[in-house]
Amino acid sequence: MSSNLWEISNDTTEIGTFPKRLKPISLYPKLTDKPGAINYKDAYECLNQLNLAIYTPTKYILPSRLSKYVSERETEKFRVGRESGIQRLMSINLLKRMESSVHSFLLTLQKIYAYMCDTSDAIDRFQKDGKGKLNELTDLSNAATDFDEDDQNTDIFTVGKKVQIDLRDMDYLSWQREIKADVDVLATLIHMTEDISPEYDFKLNQLFEVIRNKEEHPINPGNKKILIFTAFANTAEYLYENIAPRAKEIGLNTALVTGSIEGKTTIPNFRADMNHVLTCFSPMSKDRDVVYPEDKDKDIDILIATDCISEGQNLQDCDYCINYDIHWNPVRIIQRFGRIDRIGSKNKVIQLVNFWPDLTLDEYINLKDRVETRMKISVMTSTGDDDLINPEEKGDLNYRKAQLKRLQEEVVDLEDMNEGISITDLGLNDFRMDLLAYMKEHKDLDHLPFGIHAVVHGDKPGVIFVLKNVNKKINIKDRNRLHPFYMVYVDMDGEILVNHLQPKDILDEMRHLAKGRNEPDKELCKEFNRVTKDGRQMQEVSRLLEHAIGSIIEAKNEEDIESFFSAGTTTFQSGGFSGLDDFELIDFLVVM
Repeated sequence: MSSNLWEISNDTTEIGTFPKRLKPISLYPKLTDKPGAINYKDAYECLNQLNLAIYTPTKYILPSRLSKYVSERETEKFRVGRESGIQRLMSINLLKRMESSVHSFLLTLQKIYAYMCDTSDAIDRFQKDGKGKLNELTDLSNAATDFDEDDQNTDIFTVGKKVQIDLRDMDYLSWQREIKADVDVLATLIHMTEDISPEYDFKLNQLFEVIRNKEEHPINPGNKKILIFTAFANTAEYLYENIAPRAKEIGLNTALVTGSIEGKTTIPNFRADMNHVLTCFSPMSKDRDVVYPEDKDKDIDILIATDCISEGQNLQDCDYCINYDIHWNPVRIIQRFGRIDRIGSKNKVIQLVNFWPDLTLDEYINLKDRVETRMKISVMTSTGDDDLINPEEKGDLNYRKAQLKRLQEEVVDLEDMNEGISITDLGLNDFRMDLLAYMKEHKDLDHLPFGIHAVVHGDKPGVIFVLKNVNKKINIKDRNRLHPFYMVYVDMDGEILVNHLQPKDILDEMRHLAKGRNEPDKELCKEFNRVTKDGRQMQEVSRLLEHAIGSIIEAKNEEDIESFFSAGTTTFQSGGFSGLDDFELIDFLVVM
């Protein structure tokens, strides 16, 4: 790089600099200050008693009748495993919503309670007249509609929507007994949670005190902007309904933006679509006076939002970001703060505020682990899988704890925080069940050669590489939770679309690209063979492979990568690229 180019790249006089990050403020509000009311520990203990058997009806189908519901292509283990995935997802969703807000928690409790009562009543009617089919027993829309963005991306939402189970084929008495036990627990939780009205919602009231204090003591002169994030639309709407009127009394305008409900604002006659709201919230960074000159006097001071705006938005007019709930994926927390932590900010300092449950970190991790482990045992029992809980998961707990500890004490850069596979990642179990079912039908899978590839149509042209580290002593920076396997998605320009620290995102993308395709696309294969001279000229793929490996081992040497594609070899053999001989190509997917 020339010295002139270096000087240009480091000249920030025109575009500004990054603001200084203040140490995060961590708050630990209790659920309520109402005497004798429920607390976080009580709620966790109740949730730990739930079986959630309503989401695993297949477990209760009589063995002699099971063939009516399990096709030749779908083994019992596969279907029950899928249902158990839903069971775990609902358990985790309850925890997440409890940590988000009492309002969101109560809504979900009531929906699941009603769903269970309706099912139990259907069984009672069946006992009287001997008739009854339960439709869509595992359709999640019957129980809860508001999941966070990560959970919404899993295909297990589609499971069971067309299943009709005849109660005559079930051990319905055992199933009903489990459901009724859960109904009793849910009734207790609902009764205790209903007492916490907004005036007794300690967390809600503490949020307003944070807002008031920030306005009275701004960290940058004259800056009133506050960005409030939550994982759930229900919580966002609850905050808007209870915060906006109080904020208006102290001269602040509030807006609401989510991906599932219509936007709102306290500014009269204001069109509350997302772009309009964001522009009036951050008018300098988004050129409000040029884009909406008629709104020069319409400033939004407080923005309440879900993770629908956690990426791709420049909101650096704001200097205060509040996480009303701590997303279970730490990367989301970093992405949220990244909306205001941007170059060109006119703020000297910026502040991150995190709301945590009123528990010590050890209590927080241990209580979560108890619920998660209980659900995993249920899956293991259902599927007969003796390897679902492996020794490495104790390491995952320690890893998760270390992540949360860092978030409590510092603002972490995205490259320093690995999303990886935490104890709460349910989507990967879903992929694992898919693989188990596929392997039962394709028993020769283990005999496929390394280096195989396929070609598919896609919106983001590039190559997805699947690699294996063949040196057992190496796990680069101990960051890849899938080690020894690594997946990287590279676009045609060599830019990394999804790195090896985001395995679920890549698997989701691969599933989307391959969905409904059982045979090769002959036209695409023909075009790929034409460009590569029937595989003899793989320089372009080699170049992208270099970028993929470089993103893993953080090396820049470009030598000898093409030798990888020489006939008859799938192992990297190069001394010119540090760490290259430690990787092996499993396969790659070309997206055109």
